Amino acid sequence: MNKIFIFIFSVFLLTGCSIGGEKKIKLFSVEKPREKLDYPMPTPLQLEQVKWIIITSANAEEVFKKLEEAGIDPVLFGLTDKDFEILAKNFAQIRAKLQETNKLLEEYKKYYESK
Repeated sequence: MNKIFIFIFSVFLLTGCSIGGEKKIKLFSVEKPREKLDYPMPTPLQLEQVKWIIITSANAEEVFKKLEEAGIDPVLFGLTDKDFEILAKNFAQIRAKLQETNKLLEEYKKYYESK
């Protein structure tokens, strides 16, 4: 009798978890409304005007003389026509990237502030 009791007890110990069945956990989620973005859209840059002076071999002396008379130290920063094209392309790329970033900000704003 003692051996039978020990046998039945050990069977219950080994299968104890499966006897009562599975416990199911209920999961649920609560949707939290999106918070409003309080970021203002970036303001356009207000750049200062740059005065371009075209200096050629024909007008170099005249241009430097006018600058000196105006009290401006004549310093020359030069670009070749190819370098000027590269500069223009670079500014076009910067402009395009800024437009892309502004569009992305607008889309985020629509997403977070839509009803």
